[in-house]
Amino acid sequence: MEIIIKGATEEFAEKLVALAAQYSAELSITTVHPGWTVDRAEHYLRSLPAGARRMAEMVIVDGDGYIDADQLRSVLGKLNGPSNALTRAVLRGVRKGWWPEGTPAPITPVSDPDNPSWHQNIAYRMNKEIVPVFREALSRIAGLPPETDNGDDQDGDGQQP
Repeated sequence: MEIIIKGATEEFAEKLVALAAQYSAELSITTVHPGWTVDRAEHYLRSLPAGARRMAEMVIVDGDGYIDADQLRSVLGKLNGPSNALTRAVLRGVRKGWWPEGTPAPITPVSDPDNPSWHQNIAYRMNKEIVPVFREALSRIAGLPPETDNGDDQDGDGQQP
């Protein structure tokens, strides 16, 4: 029998193990923490379509975690497609079990604080703590053929349906 409890605190897990032990039951607890590891970052980056991956690379490498939207637009054109793909990749990763629910988006838009009603973003950012994680993931990817999984290759054979 396997029982999965998501979102349990460590205190709850300890009490659950102690309760199981009272009944001579074997129970193990696996804690999965939301957050970015090099493996997760690599999977995330490989799952992106070309424009979104280029956007991520620019935020990580060119901007060291922060890049002006105008600089991105000068290379990529409109940003709504790549930006939406970044968001969808996080949701797809949760749905496919690549990382746990609650894993934060690695790249987030920055709105103009002086003009909050205007919705065009002025920049995109990544927390400084995870920039090295994503740099390592990019170095793993360098020189290897991209494995994009944008949801179209449903059976994983590399062929479109």
